Amino acid sequence: MNNIIEKITIFSGINKFGQTENFDKIDIKKGQIVSIVGPTGAGKSQLLYDIEKLTQGDTVSKRKIFINDQKPKREWRSDPRFKLIAYLAQSMNFLTDMSVENFLKLHIKARGKNLSEDIISKIIENTNNITGEPITRDMNLLNLSGGQTRALMVADVAFISDSPIILIDEIENAGIKKEHAIDILINEGKIVFLVTHDPALALKADKRLVIKSGGIILVIETSVKEKGISYYLNWVDNFNLKIREDIRQGKIIDEVKIFCQPYDKDNFGENK
Repeated sequence: MNNIIEKITIFSGINKFGQTENFDKIDIKKGQIVSIVGPTGAGKSQLLYDIEKLTQGDTVSKRKIFINDQKPKREWRSDPRFKLIAYLAQSMNFLTDMSVENFLKLHIKARGKNLSEDIISKIIENTNNITGEPITRDMNLLNLSGGQTRALMVADVAFISDSPIILIDEIENAGIKKEHAIDILINEGKIVFLVTHDPALALKADKRLVIKSGGIILVIETSVKEKGISYYLNWVDNFNLKIREDIRQGKIIDEVKIFCQPYDKDNFGENK
């Protein structure tokens, strides 16, 4: 499935006042990030809903979603076995009483993939690269924190799920290394739609959709300068995460060391 989705297209609909959106169509290609921004209540969640349902003018927005320049196949809209789209919500909690390892094994089998030690180890490793609270394979799902749960699901979606399109709602509220989480998904060739209020994430995207009154009012291609600003903001965020973890571990924070250490672009926030 992941290999056959090269592009998703959003065709214009209407806003809350019945006015036509100010664009014809928006093309998003495999491996791209689209940030969705706007004030609370503007209609960002409606756009995610339209994409998730591969709407054909049958929602309140009247938008249409095409895959590879064609109407999506009927089974892509109605048959859960295809799972074209994965959705990571703001708040995620497991309700199943089982270990992390058993959950991963179950999902791997459900996807019809070959069970291997390598893929489980890869998921655990990438989960722990995203969250500041490491998990182990024998931990019970019910005992995971919100950040651990979100990190595990990001890695699960990246390495087990065949869903080529990922919808993420405010990943910045999960208490995880958000930039690294997005990078994992993009490196696996996913198309990522990201609702966010975080300027670092908004500017990291290839383009951003600005929503107001239920309609998309602007489609902005991210400039090189904006990418640079995002790069810097993400460095600051990750440095803050490192200091927060040092404080949690009871370490003494050396003010001189913090502000005088050399900048290392390959290890954001790492104390030398």
